[in-house]
Amino acid sequence: MHPCILCGSKKIRFFHKNRLYTYLECPVCRLVFVNPEERLTPDEEVKRYEHHQNHPGAPGYRAFLGRLFEPVNERLPKGSRGLDYGSGPGPTLHLLFEEAGHKMEIFDPFYANNPEVLQTTYDFITCTETAEHFYDPANEFRKLWALLKPGGILGIMTLLLTSPDTFPAWHYSRDDTHVAFYRKETFRWLTSQLDAELQVLSERVIILEKKNDP
Repeated sequence: MHPCILCGSKKIRFFHKNRLYTYLECPVCRLVFVNPEERLTPDEEVKRYEHHQNHPGAPGYRAFLGRLFEPVNERLPKGSRGLDYGSGPGPTLHLLFEEAGHKMEIFDPFYANNPEVLQTTYDFITCTETAEHFYDPANEFRKLWALLKPGGILGIMTLLLTSPDTFPAWHYSRDDTHVAFYRKETFRWLTSQLDAELQVLSERVIILEKKNDP
């Protein structure tokens, strides 16, 4: 079987199979992920995203993003500089932070592919409904961590896998673009590798704080 796409372990086991994918499980970092040989092509992935109806003027979408915005914002001094990584076809979260007095950049490999914003460091980075799309989470998290200043915050919104028995019917697993599913244990493993402080605020909101240099 394919090694774990997060920790690289080869002790991978079968987890589930549906109409489209075979899902594998890592017993080391506890990630569940789609067999890389079965994933969508980039063109197929973008076509799925075109069906999303999120946009800045939708009050419901703003309220949804508020679940991450509020706990991150309350940890920041005014005028902090942030990056919304994986901003999607209707970038919105950066507007909430700008309205709160922060400076923001956005990046998305399909909709805001601005590599220049990945050449500097930030006080905080947000990653909303994006980590579950990571084909290479090991590289993605290393990259984000390198972009974060000491003492900075990485705010993640992704729905945690809490009940393996209900995985086949779980709406999160039924999205064809979702290829990586994290547990609390997965983020504990990740933070041990990054030497980070972890706060799991809910089943959907996770905050990693980068320790200050000694």
